[in-house]
Amino acid sequence: MTQDELKKQVAAAAIEYVKGLPIIGVGTGSTVNFFIEMLADIKGDIEGALSSSEATTQRLKNIGIPVLDLNSVDSVEVYVDGADEVDPNKKLVKGGGGALTREKIIAAASKKFVCIVDESKCVDVLGKFPLPVEVIPMARGYVAREMEKLGGRPVWREDYFTDNGNEILDVHDMQITDPMEMERIINDITGVVTNGLFAHRDADVVLIGKGDTVETVA
Repeated sequence: MTQDELKKQVAAAAIEYVKGLPIIGVGTGSTVNFFIEMLADIKGDIEGALSSSEATTQRLKNIGIPVLDLNSVDSVEVYVDGADEVDPNKKLVKGGGGALTREKIIAAASKKFVCIVDESKCVDVLGKFPLPVEVIPMARGYVAREMEKLGGRPVWREDYFTDNGNEILDVHDMQITDPMEMERIINDITGVVTNGLFAHRDADVVLIGKGDTVETVA
């Protein structure tokens, strides 16, 4: 199967987790885009969705699903999103698409986080994919120097701004053996909005497209 076929396969599997739910959370990325297309078939049962990015908001509106403000919602049963890396303990690296902060907020507010990936995203140790760190623009240089102290090689994502108006450092050469501790350390750096480690609030379920099957890790 091609990578797109694997993505469609796990997107279809994720639809089963949101059937019958009036309000859902929807992430950002190429795999999630297939999931959004499939939501069109059940949109009549969906009162509204929480969106992690402006791009996802537009896609949801295009198929007729209202997008809600998290402040107006009491609870979210399920949040579906992809990942750039997944380790065997369901810890994730996210943020390649730049939506990490909103993704982390919705994941935190949701009762269940379903992560959908193809098998190319599975790793033994996180860090091969550059770790995105969203920073307040004036703090970019300072945060970059702090990331170097942690053994990383930060690269400014030039001419890019997040939906929150901030900048991103993509930190290369990290081997993240303790994702929970590293997430905390980076978030404690002044000027960091958040980083792309989803370790404290990791996935509850990971659906992995492998060949002709979808493996469920729960």
